[in-house]
Amino acid sequence: MSDFAHHYADLGDVMIHYVTAGEGPPVVLLHGWPETWYEWRDIIPQLAPHYTVIAPDLRGLGDSSRPADGYDKQTVANDIWRVVNGTLGHDRFLLVGHDWGGPTAFALAAAHPEAVEKLAILDVVIPGDGGDFSQGGRRWHHPFHITLDLPEALTQGREGIYLGWFYRNFAWKPDAFDQETIDEYLRTYTQPGAMRAGFAFYRALPQDVAANRALLETGFRLPIPVLAMGGAKWEARGRGEEPEQSMRRVADNVTACVAPESGHFIPEEQPDFVAEKLLEFFKD
Repeated sequence: MSDFAHHYADLGDVMIHYVTAGEGPPVVLLHGWPETWYEWRDIIPQLAPHYTVIAPDLRGLGDSSRPADGYDKQTVANDIWRVVNGTLGHDRFLLVGHDWGGPTAFALAAAHPEAVEKLAILDVVIPGDGGDFSQGGRRWHHPFHITLDLPEALTQGREGIYLGWFYRNFAWKPDAFDQETIDEYLRTYTQPGAMRAGFAFYRALPQDVAANRALLETGFRLPIPVLAMGGAKWEARGRGEEPEQSMRRVADNVTACVAPESGHFIPEEQPDFVAEKLLEFFKD
């Protein structure tokens, strides 16, 4: 981790921790749950020779602060905008989002299509796009996390047991999460308020659905090039072609691929594949 520079941006209502590396045109990487910026650790070194990489911890997660509210993806996206444009001064940038980072990235691109040159969405679909975000209940943790108070009560002091289940069962590759990686995630997810903040991303889902549905009903479609990538292994909760299907409902210029031998955690299961596809997409 010595090649990564750590920074903090005080935005008033929230303090955002972010990591930077490399030089060149800016690329912003947005992580998901139950992860932090650290999910990009094997991809950043492959992008850094060509780009200035910016990897924030989303509001409430990692080493960012944990406000009581503001977890709808429009607000989370505005945090990133204030860091990338306001603090760092970038008027144009490339954008990548995995898991909850994907709907956040969509919200950011929809709010600032003139600033986001290209968008990559990894193993997630867009809430409110007309599809089934929770796969007919197959992603059972969505309604559980939305339930008030109960998830906090049941996971307090058992964060390692609970999150460890996801690291094992949502990854096809058994070695995707070594103990050092799990320890780094638990370092932040066992901090006061961190699990609540993570659940808040899910509790804001009705707001996300309503906001995106209202936007799409105006006829809006993303005007920028989009790369949609899913994990091939359904057994490990990879979404396969679902990200492509979702992005074709919300964008006009979509390229798609499926990451082989990968479940949901594509950046950590197939970092070389992800880096290769991102470099190819950004360059074209």
